[in-house]
Amino acid sequence: MTSAPDINLLHELEPVAAANLNRHLDLAAEWMPHEYVPWSLGRDFDALPWEPGQSRLSDVAQIAFEVNLLTEDNLPSYHREIATIFGRDSAWGTWVHRWTAEEGRHSIVMRDYLMVTRGIDPVALERGRMHQMEKGFDSGDKTPLRTIAYVSFQELATRISHRNTGRFTQDPVAEKLLTRVAADENLHMIFYRNLVTAALEIAPSATVQAIAEELMTFQMPGTGIDDFENKAKRMAKAGIYDLRIHHDDVITPLLRHWKFFELTGLDAEAEQARENVGHYLKALDDLARTYEEKREKALAAASA
Repeated sequence: MTSAPDINLLHELEPVAAANLNRHLDLAAEWMPHEYVPWSLGRDFDALPWEPGQSRLSDVAQIAFEVNLLTEDNLPSYHREIATIFGRDSAWGTWVHRWTAEEGRHSIVMRDYLMVTRGIDPVALERGRMHQMEKGFDSGDKTPLRTIAYVSFQELATRISHRNTGRFTQDPVAEKLLTRVAADENLHMIFYRNLVTAALEIAPSATVQAIAEELMTFQMPGTGIDDFENKAKRMAKAGIYDLRIHHDDVITPLLRHWKFFELTGLDAEAEQARENVGHYLKALDDLARTYEEKREKALAAASA
């Protein structure tokens, strides 16, 4: 249940939400999922059952596509979460429904592509969808501040995962499709990033603490996917989404945009949270470097 302080903050941020909603509507291009799918390749599965050799995607590309799609499939849970936290009134409610409508296109177009091109085992994919959606997604007791901080990181991470998956497929059709999806995710990230910027002006210390909490406990929304850890490792090994990307392309640009380490006038708890973030980033960078060195040695050994 949203507390009185949270309601007050949402009220203070409502003009910013309204302005960024209008900005989003001006920039968001209408696009049709059916125009990105090569329908002429479609065949009945009853007449020709699926076999692995029919896919134009490598094993890792299939895994990445599956993880990205199953993440999008959990949209009903995400909608419930943000509608509960932000409400369904004023600009907040308009944004919640607009965001949901746009996100819905992603799973539509990605699944249609995979089915038409026979890119992945349709039975395994459907079972994965059922598993993921039956588990749902629960953000816990996140405050609105923590929510907008989390989704800023999450939308940017998702954008990069889609974009890199498209490139990795080496299929121009898939790359065009996922580039289009990534463009939506980028606009969603900007909406939330700008709200965090405004929150830093209204409640700087509380917002810094929210950013720190979400940054240091961050998990992708697809964490509940069956065998997610192994699939995420294979995606990381392929360079689709790994610690280096998370550090350099997600966390760092957002903190730079918010001038996180330059803010003044913070209380003692916020200063401590910011110091903790500094230590966390150093450890993350060191761990990313270790994994990079291991990957380079493995590649060298394989080529030899």
